[in-house]
Amino acid sequence: MGGVPMYGGSPMYPNGASAMYGSGAIASINRYHGAVPKMYGGVPMYGNAPVPSTMYGYIPRIMYPPGNPYGAANIPILYGNGRVITPTYGHDRSVPTMYGNRRGPPRVYESDWPAPSYRNGATILSGGNMYNNGQLRRVGGASDAYGSKSVLDDDIGEGVPPPVHSGVPDSMSEADGDDDHCGGKFVCKVGEFSCLGSCTCILASWRCDGDADCVAGEDEAECGEDLEGQPDGECNVNDGNVRCPRNGKCIRDDWLCDGEDDCGDFSDETHCSYDMNCTSEEFQCDNGLCVKSTWRCDGDNDCKDFSDEYNCTKKTSCTQNEFQCTDGSCISLTWKCDLEQDCMDGSDEVNCSVEPPSCSEGEFRCAYPRCIHLEFRCDGDDDCGDRSDEDDCPKVDGNCGTGEFKCNNGKCIPDWWRCDDEKDCESGDDEEGCVEKHLRACGQDEFSCSTGNCILKTWVCDGIPDCSRGEDESKCGVICEDSQFKCGNISSNDSTSTSSRSTITCIGKKHVCDGKKDCSKGEDERNCPHKKECESGSMCHQQCVTLADGNDACTCYTGYTINSDGFSCQDIDECQYETDPVCSQTCNNTVGSFTCGCMTGYVLRPDGRTCKALGAAPTLLFANRVDIRQISLNSAKYTALLKGLHNAIALDYHYKKGLIYWSDVSMDVIRRATLNGTGAVDVIRWGLESPSGVAIDWIHDTIFWTDSGTRRVEVATLDGSIRVVIAASDLDKPRDIVAHPGEAVVFWTDWGPNPKIEQAEMDGSNRKAVIASSLIWPNGLCIDYIMSRIYWADAKHHVIESSKFDGTDRKKVIGKGLPHPFALTIFEDAIYWTDWHTKSISTANKVTGKGFKTIHSGLNFPMYIHSYHPQRQPDYPNRCGNNNGGCSHMCLPNKSSYRCMCPIGLQLHADRRNCDSAAAKLLLFARKKDLRMRQLENSDVDMVIPVDGIRSVIALAWDSDSDSIFWTDVESDTINRAHLNGSQQEVIVSSNLESPAGLAVDWVTSKLYWTDAGTNRIEVSNLDGSMRGLLVWEGLDKPRDIVLDPIGGFMYWSDWGTVPMIERAGMDGSQRAPLIIHNLTWPNGLAIDHDHERLYWADGGTKAIEFASLDGTGRTVLIGSELPHPFGLAVFRDKIYWTDWDTSSIHMADKQTGKNKTILRSGISNLMDIRVFHRGRQPVPTMCQAKNGGCSHLCLLAPLPKGHTCACPIGIKLLEDGRTCALGPTNSLIFAHRVDIRQISLDVPYIVDVVLPLPPLKNAIAVDVDRKTGEIYWTDTAEDVIQKATPDGRHIENIIVDGLETADGIVIDSTGRKIYWTDAGRNSIEVAELDGRNRKVLVWSDLESPRAIALHYHLGLMYWSDWGKNPRIEQADMDGENRMTLISENLGWPNGLAIDRPAGRLYWNDGQRKTIESSNLSGQDRHIVVTDVPHPYGLVIVGTHIYWTDWQTKALHRADKINGIDNTIIRGKLEGLMDIRSVQVDNVAENACGRNNGGCSHLCLRTPSAYTCACPTGTILREDGQTCNSSPSTYLLFATRSTLARVSLDTPELWDVTLPIPDVHNAIAVDFHWKSQKIYYTDVFLDIIRSVDMHNLTSTKTIISTNLTTPDGLAVDWIANNIYWTDAGSKVLEVARLDGSSRKIIIQDGLDEPRALAIFPRKGYLYWTDWGDNPKIERSFLDGSSRNTVIDTDLGFPNGLALDYATCQLYWADALRDRIEISDLHGKNRLHLVPEATHPFGLTQYGEHIYWTDWYRKSVERADKATGKDRRVIRTDLDGVMEIRAVAAGRQTGWTPCADRNGGCSHLCLFRQKSYICACPDKPDEKPCSTEPSIVVPNKRIPGPDDLDGDADLCEDGVQPVITITPPNNRDNYGDAYAKTPDEGKSTSEISSHVFITMIVLCLVIVAVIIIIIVVYICHAHQKKYLYTTGRSVLTFSNPNYNASSSDVGPNATQADKRIFPWKRLKYDKSQERVYNVHEDKQTTSPEVVSLIPTVVTPNNCADATTPERIATPPPTPPQRLDSISLKAG
Repeated sequence: MGGVPMYGGSPMYPNGASAMYGSGAIASINRYHGAVPKMYGGVPMYGNAPVPSTMYGYIPRIMYPPGNPYGAANIPILYGNGRVITPTYGHDRSVPTMYGNRRGPPRVYESDWPAPSYRNGATILSGGNMYNNGQLRRVGGASDAYGSKSVLDDDIGEGVPPPVHSGVPDSMSEADGDDDHCGGKFVCKVGEFSCLGSCTCILASWRCDGDADCVAGEDEAECGEDLEGQPDGECNVNDGNVRCPRNGKCIRDDWLCDGEDDCGDFSDETHCSYDMNCTSEEFQCDNGLCVKSTWRCDGDNDCKDFSDEYNCTKKTSCTQNEFQCTDGSCISLTWKCDLEQDCMDGSDEVNCSVEPPSCSEGEFRCAYPRCIHLEFRCDGDDDCGDRSDEDDCPKVDGNCGTGEFKCNNGKCIPDWWRCDDEKDCESGDDEEGCVEKHLRACGQDEFSCSTGNCILKTWVCDGIPDCSRGEDESKCGVICEDSQFKCGNISSNDSTSTSSRSTITCIGKKHVCDGKKDCSKGEDERNCPHKKECESGSMCHQQCVTLADGNDACTCYTGYTINSDGFSCQDIDECQYETDPVCSQTCNNTVGSFTCGCMTGYVLRPDGRTCKALGAAPTLLFANRVDIRQISLNSAKYTALLKGLHNAIALDYHYKKGLIYWSDVSMDVIRRATLNGTGAVDVIRWGLESPSGVAIDWIHDTIFWTDSGTRRVEVATLDGSIRVVIAASDLDKPRDIVAHPGEAVVFWTDWGPNPKIEQAEMDGSNRKAVIASSLIWPNGLCIDYIMSRIYWADAKHHVIESSKFDGTDRKKVIGKGLPHPFALTIFEDAIYWTDWHTKSISTANKVTGKGFKTIHSGLNFPMYIHSYHPQRQPDYPNRCGNNNGGCSHMCLPNKSSYRCMCPIGLQLHADRRNCDSAAAKLLLFARKKDLRMRQLENSDVDMVIPVDGIRSVIALAWDSDSDSIFWTDVESDTINRAHLNGSQQEVIVSSNLESPAGLAVDWVTSKLYWTDAGTNRIEVSNLDGSMRGLLVWEGLDKPRDIVLDPIGGFMYWSDWGTVPMIERAGMDGSQRAPLIIHNLTWPNGLAIDHDHERLYWADGGTKAIEFASLDGTGRTVLIGSELPHPFGLAVFRDKIYWTDWDTSSIHMADKQTGKNKTILRSGISNLMDIRVFHRGRQPVPTMCQAKNGGCSHLCLLAPLPKGHTCACPIGIKLLEDGRTCALGPTNSLIFAHRVDIRQISLDVPYIVDVVLPLPPLKNAIAVDVDRKTGEIYWTDTAEDVIQKATPDGRHIENIIVDGLETADGIVIDSTGRKIYWTDAGRNSIEVAELDGRNRKVLVWSDLESPRAIALHYHLGLMYWSDWGKNPRIEQADMDGENRMTLISENLGWPNGLAIDRPAGRLYWNDGQRKTIESSNLSGQDRHIVVTDVPHPYGLVIVGTHIYWTDWQTKALHRADKINGIDNTIIRGKLEGLMDIRSVQVDNVAENACGRNNGGCSHLCLRTPSAYTCACPTGTILREDGQTCNSSPSTYLLFATRSTLARVSLDTPELWDVTLPIPDVHNAIAVDFHWKSQKIYYTDVFLDIIRSVDMHNLTSTKTIISTNLTTPDGLAVDWIANNIYWTDAGSKVLEVARLDGSSRKIIIQDGLDEPRALAIFPRKGYLYWTDWGDNPKIERSFLDGSSRNTVIDTDLGFPNGLALDYATCQLYWADALRDRIEISDLHGKNRLHLVPEATHPFGLTQYGEHIYWTDWYRKSVERADKATGKDRRVIRTDLDGVMEIRAVAAGRQTGWTPCADRNGGCSHLCLFRQKSYICACPDKPDEKPCSTEPSIVVPNKRIPGPDDLDGDADLCEDGVQPVITITPPNNRDNYGDAYAKTPDEGKSTSEISSHVFITMIVLCLVIVAVIIIIIVVYICHAHQKKYLYTTGRSVLTFSNPNYNASSSDVGPNATQADKRIFPWKRLKYDKSQERVYNVHEDKQTTSPEVVSLIPTVVTPNNCADATTPERIATPPPTPPQRLDSISLKAG
């Protein structure tokens, strides 16, 4: 530690860790999981220093950030279980497990804090110092200094507490501070013992001295128990004693086999029956008990000594999708390194790069690295888990309810909690300023404490002080069971007697006079009688004794009690014991004893008293807010079933279905998932406000829940489809709920102002309160299904209680140690509960409360908990049977039978089984966030209509024909429709709405009318939103509600504008006139009474409801100036209904008089519109009902005499016939709006944009129209596509889907039938046919960010803007030729571009200069048209105007095109406006290419003179000037995961083209076969190998599809027509024929992760790389024989392999070392060729260059194959670029015997350099296979006309020898050649010719070698001279490739001539990472020493200039290993 401060500035151990723990290592002692791991080891631990790997059972990453104070005592944050714990000292915070027995460090106390307990009573120092100057107090009181002397390891055990300080208290009661009746300020000094009963202190030495010094005698409590492991000193057998066999404890022999565990390990209760030995199906415990073998290692202590659970640790085998923790448990692999500890030992978070998550927009970043929705910030819930989302939040506004007190933080508590001496507000403000205490009168069943508080009378004298002064436990008597002795049972004149309840305890009678003091005062050992033999004639029935006074008396055997006569004995009925029941389930009394039994599903344990549940090992499920976990009952292991939750509170499960359900109060949903965490779906997501409790009925398959927001108890089917309310009245804050399917009842708690626990039958009947007194916070609730009892926890009373189902027999189970119990559950004999305060799960006996212990601590925020076991959900009869009780909807059971229930809105038929199929009369009303309905009559319950996405509803409408409801949403600006049951929900109008306020349905013509207060329009459409028409668009201010009168043909609407009014017009928009214009303020709701022809309206300003005749006359106030704020209004029959904003209620009154006002529903906030749904609308005959009135589109009702009118959709003109609409606008504007494309017609008198009916777009940028067909084209840069669609949106096509990055500009050549576009990402301008064919790049150089593009077809010119670093506007011919810059000065961001063809001018806007400018078409005559334009983007010229879009104003503008005047916004409030175009359908020129495409085979492009023929990118135009080659002759082929692409080497642009190969998912390796014109590739997603036809790229064939795991490498033997591949998953290397047949594994041993493949068919060599633990490059013959390692040193991740067939060089790419290397074919002469390749993957060689793919740079690059120089990036922005191959005829030449009739082989012909063999497939096919060739093909070959290189081989191996073929000895043995002599079967002339040819070739080789030696010598001399002349003398030179070159790059750069370098003179020194000359003295300054990459020389110019000396630097940090196996997920 070395002086590193730990706590509060005090050093932890002055002399470091070694001084603390001797050697620094802690010996294995029993402490936390049995051993203490290494803690410090001498390594500094805190601040900026590293952290040890393990500390105390868990692994911290960082103990605390340096320099940050925490809490009041400046204590650091500790990390427990991978989570940040809030400040641990001060502010009453707790800490995770740190010191043995799972006790956490105590809180540092302040002046008024009790001292915390620390192991054996020691405490922490005040002020935050944990250790005081190294002092440590041992148990015995002696001190040792850690700083001055070493402490033995053995001393650091459980018995050694942490340091203490003089004057600091030494101990504290285990009870929580809230339960301390001494006031929380009682603290004893060091060396003293605290008597809590009397709040006094005594000397610690008086503890267990045999005298009760405390008034309550607690200093002598539990002193009779001997220390574990210390046997009693004396145990005299003659006195009737016996010693326990294992621990040596001395007990009485008559205690053997009495059913009680007296030894402590149950050994005294073993071998008690005749069967002394365990059977073969049993396990013998160490104590002798026999248990079932199946109980072994089930996590349950069945033996009672844990021996059945020893040695159970097993390493499980995790799947490939799981991570194995170091303790053997498995977690999901996705949870590895997710910043949450899921392994108990934290091993899933070790070796992780800790990077805080990057929260996206709309998210809040917690202090703990986690992101939550921004809306969860300051919502009162701890969504982060560390409450950082609730820090620094403003004070919560709002009022508390009646009878509630509002805390400073906004929390509401019951008013009677104020001044009750308990701090219920967080800051304690409920106890401030208290003069008089608020006391309430206690009930008849309650006891009044002296403070005025009330407790249950049953709590009086229960041994636990519940009153703060303990008066409920004073003057108490006690009743012990018949088999017990009452301590304190001394005569009244005994001076030591006391009236304190704490003094009196009950002990078993067998412990009386057993020689040990079991009572605190030892009264059980006083006046002990002595047994004696009964004398003849004795009246004693059983035993005789002599009393202490010498008198004789009688006594009885165990199990009996003496009768009143003093002689006879009476049997004790042990089954009646209540305080300590003898049996856990059933009890049968017998004479003198009893027998225990178990219920169905349980079996009696060997102890004969307790029951064990049959089935799997039990576990606990609990919600932890952010996750749901499954944990063991007996160990710390857990499994996170669901993670990433928001605020999971309640949960339950369905065991048989394997489903778990939970509620989330942040999202207000109830969800479900399978027990493995998959398949999570919403079950109930509508109408929930605060879902609190969830309960599953596993018999009738229903789910019950409580909602404290809606104050309801509801039930639904398990899928949530049918839902019923069972309780909705007299509920305040319902919390937990449990179900008992056997009894057909549910129980729930309510902790409102009148807290209670209620019970109801499952159909809601017979509801009653079973517990209604002495409750405050009844939180958790559970059922004991075996004993038919309910248990609940009261967080305010800090108790857990129990009662029978009817509330009787109420008992307190646990009354201390419960700071804040929340939820509880039962299993077998134990109760388990969660506690918010301690963040733990604890357990105790469910009857006695004994055995209290915490089993899991350090939890995030434990909420609901359930035991998980099949017996937790026992089988009961299904009251509804198998047919759902015959019910049409829901069957709910009750105690007598069942009842059929209907969802709200449907009535039950008289048969009591079936519900209505449709609703008859409903009251529909809207809240801001939901839609609700209720029966209009005889119902007081409403239901939320289950629809999604509601944000702010205003208006409602309905249609009874389709049972539909319509609503407007003013936040999402939509009009929506759904069925009344919530199904078929859809948005019917979503565009051009700003504030849709009113809504009405014309039930006659099925039309929908609405008002829009934002656009000030009234519109109409069909009920599905189609054929949208505009009715009123002028003279509206803020139109609000609208109603229709189809009978009269009129519509009425209210207007909230400057002059409030109510207007009327025909339903076709005609005859508009004001109706009511005076005495209006906020005319809200409108309603029509068709019976009396009246119009009603509600005015929120005048606070009145009025009515008038439909013509406006007879205005009458119905209810005047007494309504707070009426809003929605409806009339039905004789009633009027309205909503009121201020009263949050729904009212009803008589529509004629306004009397009989009734509140239908109250307490509903944010009420909006209201409507009455019914089926009595009046039918109206109309012409529109017959053939749509003759109208082509809309037929609208109109006032008589007209009756109806034909109308058109927006923007379309009605033709002269008055019935037919035009097909579309003739002249219009079309513009992109990112998520949609809109059109503005210029044919109509209004300017309204219409959203074209296209699918949702993500980022539409550019748009244009084909003026011949009307088809719309657009680019979407989010999807990187160019698409087109017909105007009606029915036919949508993808035009360009690959090779796009940022297509900002698009233009359609409607005449030439072409599409042009710019791409700012790829910096190109391209052209294609309108269907996307024949794509060609026109401009690719010197572009920076091309954006807008425009065409002048008549002139054959194209124009584009470029807003890169050098912004400019350029021009070129439409074929890309004659490019020139027009404007390059005074430009910023030239965005839009437009051509005014009639005026011959060019317009553009500048987003940086904020101008719109113009020039002539040559760039001259430039002037500014409009200035001060905030941010213009799109631009178009129409007639005399310019139109442009503006990002900042979010509007479409128009101005005069010459002088810019009349600048007007014609459409505003549109964020994301992009490109704009004008459409003139009749303006199309004549095509210059004519009808035959100009005779061109592919592209015909317009030019200023005429046209030119052009070819797709990468292909060449033939000499005829019209025809293109079908494909490039030479190109690079590479895979990019989802595509295959090529870069042609025939054309100068070197542009990548995506090949149209279908169904590519994750392509990795590629290769080709030139002769058959096939491409081959592997797909690791599909695990296949496919072939592709080069001439028809859409034609593919799968050749290998089985037994492939990860085919990473691929190589084609073009000579033998075989294909090879590696499989990293199966770890094999295989070969097959090109069609996939004859498949054979050639190598399978010793492969780890084989990757890349390269093949040299002429030499018979096969190379591959291996990524395993020992990476290497290997080589074998093509049959797998002669395998050897070529390279096995200094390799990381060898990826790509390539061979230079001409020079016989081997190249490879290393993705870990970030370099490309070279060697000869044998791995010799190894050199670093390209030392800075960031992450190379694929590699190939062609010509003078090597080409490789780079993962990091997403590029294809090249460099000189000999020097590594001339490095150039060919293509970039290639996501997922993989393997690469150079495709050319010259790459696949040569000959082997396998080329001639497959070498005579029936299946596989495999060449081996000097021989070949025939091989058979691993799986025989239908064709017979032979390993002997049918013909023997010699090595001689007569060159043919097709040979490119004949048999020439320039490699160092020289001429290929004559092949010797020998037959193998075994079919599968490839080690021997075929047994034929060289001259067998040959004539003498043939042999002579071979010899002659061989001699000639050898001579030629000798001459060549001599020439090379001469050249090398000359160059060597030149080089030496050149090096000396530089004046530099160095031993080594650094690689020139590490230094930037100052020379030009490109076609004009000069290149040195090249030849092969004599590699064998160099040697690689791994230790120095350099290459040196082996022939030179290293100590000399020889100029011959060369660099890593040799300079290539020629006879004229042997060397370049020397490179500067460079000190080698370490390589960059290697990248993370990535391989294609992981790519499968991609």
